[in-house]
Amino acid sequence: MDQKVFERFSRIAYQEAGIHLSEAKKTLVSSRISKRMRALGLSREMDYLALLEKDPKGEEKNRFLDAITTNYTRFMREGDHFQFLSEWAKRAERQGKTRFRIWCAAAASGEEPYSIAVTMLEALGNRKADLKILATDISEESLAQAKEGVYSLQAVQPLTKAQKIKYFEKEKGREGETLFRVKREVREIILFRKLNLAKPPYPLKGPLDAIFCRNVMIYFQNHTRQGIVREAERLLRPAGLFIIGHSDTLAGVQTELVTIRPSLFMKRAEGRHTN
Repeated sequence: MDQKVFERFSRIAYQEAGIHLSEAKKTLVSSRISKRMRALGLSREMDYLALLEKDPKGEEKNRFLDAITTNYTRFMREGDHFQFLSEWAKRAERQGKTRFRIWCAAAASGEEPYSIAVTMLEALGNRKADLKILATDISEESLAQAKEGVYSLQAVQPLTKAQKIKYFEKEKGREGETLFRVKREVREIILFRKLNLAKPPYPLKGPLDAIFCRNVMIYFQNHTRQGIVREAERLLRPAGLFIIGHSDTLAGVQTELVTIRPSLFMKRAEGRHTN
């Protein structure tokens, strides 16, 4: 890929989603956009670039962003976070808390918000609680998959047998394969919405008890990460949790959040809201 063409692709990724594409990503970008070019009958990267730059509705830009980002996820990924969430929820429930509001900021194809839902339901047992989860992502394609809530046998392997029985319904796919559909009562807990993390302030209201913003910070430069953290501080209630991925970092970001352990943070119980 020509350097100037790559720089223009990089500019679109940054302007639209705050994604920083380093020189090392040039080959990846060229490879990832080839599928879109074939679908559109284009043979030159320059032609696809011209189409993107003249995309008035932004539909192809969305597909471009889907192509260049890696929406890898799985159920119970980085399991120590869910163990911590379970212990935190049990402790909060013992202290009389019955209302829980959680935001999953990078929902991808849904495995993470459904893992949060299963963890919370397991922790709270049969006790009735007011539990709601907001799940957002910039990718409309991923959100469509997440709303469907249907996963392969391989995808649900990290879940226990009891969890699969309790929270999923088996069904047959078109090729006769066994699929697992998230039960309606679990899906109803989660609200899926499109949201661009690179463009604060977000149209959200707090206070939130926990924010999962995992494995997405690696795509952003410091000032974009700073904006995300400021919004988290605004939205979290005192003592609320902010959870990032093991590969993420808040290095270089100013924050009032207190580190509990690597990748786990808490808003100060007596701290002020940061705008």
